[in-house]
Amino acid sequence: MSATTASGDAALRVPRVLLAEDDQDLRVLLATVLRADGYEVLEAGNGAELFDFVAFGLMGGQAQRSFDLIVSDIEMPGYTGLEVLDGIRDACIGIPVILITAFGDSEKHRVAERLGARLLDKPFDLADLEQAVEAALSQPAAAESSAGQSL
Repeated sequence: MSATTASGDAALRVPRVLLAEDDQDLRVLLATVLRADGYEVLEAGNGAELFDFVAFGLMGGQAQRSFDLIVSDIEMPGYTGLEVLDGIRDACIGIPVILITAFGDSEKHRVAERLGARLLDKPFDLADLEQAVEAALSQPAAAESSAGQSL
């Protein structure tokens, strides 16, 4: 994992991942793994918290609220990961999204793909998540968003 440029200058910062998962044990595990890989992780415990993080970022909130990637469970109280993604997709162009679900039917896969997200079915190997995160953050659109777009 490599640091990305925070702005057009030489300043470097660690990529920030917004992680939304309502299962606390799984959220702690995933956050621990991502932090061990060198990412800064913001945690949301349900869809409403995920929505709040995203909305705050869209309203020009504090810099610490910006993020470079969203990793979200689909089925959560409040809003589902798909509902939040559908609502923010136009405003968050360039922010990659990885959705995770234990209920990964073909329709959810089609919707996730249509919204530009990658979908991982639970249970998944942690190495699969790590590879998906690395791939998402290395995409040109992700590099541009972390360099110039704050969410």
